[in-house]
Amino acid sequence: MSRRTVQVAELLAQVVSGIVLTELADPRLSTIVTITGAEVSADLRYAKIYFSVIGEQDDWDITEVVLNNAAGFIQKLVAQRIVLKTTPKLRFIPDHTAEKAQHIEEIIETI
Repeated sequence: MSRRTVQVAELLAQVVSGIVLTELADPRLSTIVTITGAEVSADLRYAKIYFSVIGEQDDWDITEVVLNNAAGFIQKLVAQRIVLKTTPKLRFIPDHTAEKAQHIEEIIETI
């Protein structure tokens, strides 16, 4: 990854996080959603936005659907806040890294 794509990904994660926390008013988002990171394609046209949820699998599934359904709205707000030639098309992907780390920690503690 180039330095530029890394910088855009970091900025994109920050901006999307703010939007999700303060401007996304969907009653189905009853759980706490955290944007954990972003990956941007080399041409800056596509972005994978990783998120984490505190809750059960149903909460993860609902959150993924809500975020991907709101991707166009979020993308429009991102375009207003970040100056780029083209605003990346957003796709939200669950990030289970924290859960996996906790599971590994539990296994280590039992050993």
